[in-house]
Amino acid sequence: MAMTRVRPTRATMSLFKPRGRVQAPTGPSCVRDSAVIDWAAYIDGHRVCTDSVGDAVRLVRDGRLEPAEAGEDSAGFVWVGLHEPSAAELQEIAEVFGLHPLAVEDAIHAHQRPKLERYDDVHFLVMKTVGYVERDPEGGEVVETGEIMVFVGADFVVTVRHGEHGGLGPVRRGLEANAERLAQGPAAVVHAVTDHVVDGYAAVADAIQEDVDEVEEAVFSPERTDESRRIYRLKREVIQLKRAVGPLAGPVRSLSGRRFVPTEIKEYLRDVEDHLTRVREQVESFDELLNPILQAHMTQVTVADNQDMRKISAWGAIFMVPTAIAGIYGMNFKFMPELEWRYGYFMIIGLIASICLSLYRGFRRNGWL
Repeated sequence: MAMTRVRPTRATMSLFKPRGRVQAPTGPSCVRDSAVIDWAAYIDGHRVCTDSVGDAVRLVRDGRLEPAEAGEDSAGFVWVGLHEPSAAELQEIAEVFGLHPLAVEDAIHAHQRPKLERYDDVHFLVMKTVGYVERDPEGGEVVETGEIMVFVGADFVVTVRHGEHGGLGPVRRGLEANAERLAQGPAAVVHAVTDHVVDGYAAVADAIQEDVDEVEEAVFSPERTDESRRIYRLKREVIQLKRAVGPLAGPVRSLSGRRFVPTEIKEYLRDVEDHLTRVREQVESFDELLNPILQAHMTQVTVADNQDMRKISAWGAIFMVPTAIAGIYGMNFKFMPELEWRYGYFMIIGLIASICLSLYRGFRRNGWL
C-alpha cells in the first residue's frame, strides 16, 4: 500500500508545533489535549512521544530521528486516540490524515452498525462496545453500549471511542510492552483493539449467564416469587448484546483478507473470530433459554392465580352458609319456625357449624383448600 503524505493546512496548524528536531520522550506519556486522550509515534515497535500530533506525523513520514534513535530504514506509524471528539476536533485530525468526510461524519455522530469500509487507502472499522453495570435501584443489571471507530492507514491509526467504558489505555500499554508485535504496524493495533472489544463481549456474556442461571433457579424453586420483570430485563440485555456481537462477525472475517494485515496478525484475527463465534452462540442460547423460562414462569403465575381463586371461592361458599341463615332469621317476620323455641338458637348455631364443616372437608378433600 502506498504511503500518502499529508501536509498541514491553516485549519490544522493548532496540531503542529514549529519545526525542529524531535527527541525521544523523557516521560511515560504524551500531554493530553481536549478529546485527544493519547498519541505517539511508534518506530520499530518503540514509542516515541512528541509535543503534538503534527510532530508525530512528521517524525514518521519524514524519518527525522537522531541516528542513534533509529536506523535509516526504520518504519513506523502514528496512533492517535480520541474520546467523544467534537466535529471541529475530529475535522482537524481528518485533515492531517486525509480521512474521508463520510467516515468522519459516522465517527462524530456514532450509533453506527458494526462494519468495515474502505475509502481509498484508509480502512474504517466500526465496533460496538458493551459494559455490564449495576445502576438499578432494585439491584438489576443493565448492558451499557458504546462504540469504537478505527481509521487505519499505511502509517497511522486513529481510534475514536464513544461511551464511558471500553477504554483503550490498557490495550496501548499492553502493545507497548510487546515491541515485536507493535513493529507489525497498524494491523497490530487493529487486532489488539478488536480482541479487547470481543473480550468485553465475553465478560458481559459470562455475567448474563450467571443472571440466567439465578433466574432459572428462582422460577423453578418451591418458593413463590415474581421474576417476570427480571426476565424481561435479561431479554433486553441479550438483545443489546446480540446487536453488538452478531454484525461484527463479517468485518472481523473481512479483516483477515486485507492486504495491510501481515500473515502473523491474520492468524491472531482468526483466533478473535473464533472467540466471537463462541460468544455469539452463547448469546443465542440465552435467547432460546429465556423464552421457555418466561413461559414456564407465566404458567406458574396462572396456576397460582387459579389456586388463589379456588381458595377464595371455597371460603366464600363456606361463609355464605351463616350469612344466608342469619339473613333469613333477620327478616323479623312474626310467624317463623323455632322463633319461640327455647333451644332454637343452639340448633341454628349447630346447623351452621355442621354445614360449614362439611363444606370445608369437601373442599379440602378436592384440593381447593
